[in-house]
Amino acid sequence: MQVVAFAREKQGTGASRRLRHSGRTPGIIYGGDQEPTMIELDHNPLWFALQKEAFHSSVLDLELDGKTEKVLLRDVQYHPYKQLVLHVDFQRVNARTRLHMKVPVHYEGAEESPAVKVEGQVVSTVTTEIDVSCMPSDLPEFILVNLSKLGKNGVLRLRDIKLPRGVSAVKRLAAINPVLATATAAPAVEEDAPAAEGGADAAA
Repeated sequence: MQVVAFAREKQGTGASRRLRHSGRTPGIIYGGDQEPTMIELDHNPLWFALQKEAFHSSVLDLELDGKTEKVLLRDVQYHPYKQLVLHVDFQRVNARTRLHMKVPVHYEGAEESPAVKVEGQVVSTVTTEIDVSCMPSDLPEFILVNLSKLGKNGVLRLRDIKLPRGVSAVKRLAAINPVLATATAAPAVEEDAPAAEGGADAAA
């Protein structure tokens, strides 16, 4: 995905406020062996790009002053209640350096699993993103997890899936092998108690 940015000369709270009033959003590019670069972007194209999942988890082509460099979106600040982006941070990507990135998880096949088709259970997904490490060229837009083999009371963990080639999970002490999805019994449906015999006569 491509992002078009412009050099930002003026800094400070007042300058940023005037910039937003003019329809642009302040931002910064940092990282690598270069000094941080202050930038500004047209707000509306940025807003619509931010609605796309891939914009948050892909290596982006950022064009600035006729030159293009690889970056990752690292932070976004939104207005508390307006549809307004206040500030964005991008990090430069070195093609020869591994990066850490949170990648969204997409699930498929739950309705075809024995837990659902045979046992009538409910499959619940627990994890929505996985922190991975890989080279920039190997960064997946998302990780697809197939649930079609999940059995009765089954639990699918991170170690049970195969990550894309060149991608490894970043293990945290708090969740070395997190649960991705579970199968549990469907909640019981309560039936109304039958009216007592003769209730209508008694009421009469």
